Amino acid sequence: MIEGDELYTRVQKKVAPDASQGWTIVLMDRATRFIWDMHCGRKERQLFKKAMGLLCQVIEQTGDLTLLTDGERRYGSLLFELCSEALRTGKRGRPKKTLRKGVKVRLKNKGSQRHKRGPKRPKYQAPYPEHPDTEQLIATKDIHANHLEAFNTSLRRRCAAYRRRTNMYAKKTGRLQERLDVYWIVHNFVRVHFTTRQVPAVALGVLEYGLSLNQIFFIQKIA
Repeated sequence: MIEGDELYTRVQKKVAPDASQGWTIVLMDRATRFIWDMHCGRKERQLFKKAMGLLCQVIEQTGDLTLLTDGERRYGSLLFELCSEALRTGKRGRPKKTLRKGVKVRLKNKGSQRHKRGPKRPKYQAPYPEHPDTEQLIATKDIHANHLEAFNTSLRRRCAAYRRRTNMYAKKTGRLQERLDVYWIVHNFVRVHFTTRQVPAVALGVLEYGLSLNQIFFIQKIA
């Protein structure tokens, strides 16, 4: 079960949010707090497509994935585009496309309370059709990105480039990504998370034990 959300910060100078290169997509495993993806750039299709491509690799390995987002529809649309399949029922006509078996997407409909005219839209919804054999075991109260939003608050405290009301914004997108890469390594492989009492990579089963900073620096890069 993976939560998806975005952060925003300024890069180089103050511009409109749509033109900023400081949008950061974060995908976090809810149970272990392992961060799957953490990349910055403009809030465009390519940024979302790169994140969803990584989730497609997770689906190939596990065959099971639940993605929960806080209203951004591009998560579900691009995941559907990358890993949908034709549902062949034996009936005549073009087979209907659905997400792969075992894959679920739920999002919080931010516009559900805005429109007074017409029928009220549901607060939580599945944006795209899912395979009929996929188990639907998500309670309404579980459709949120609260854990990731708490992480975003922590990141704003720890990384000066994301602090509000400050001039310490990032000067270049590459430098901002370098900071994110360092934070990703420390969070996933070094620091014990205060809720799970484990290093996220250990909780996920990637490592047997957490690494120290000295061990990180001695790891050799394979060309």
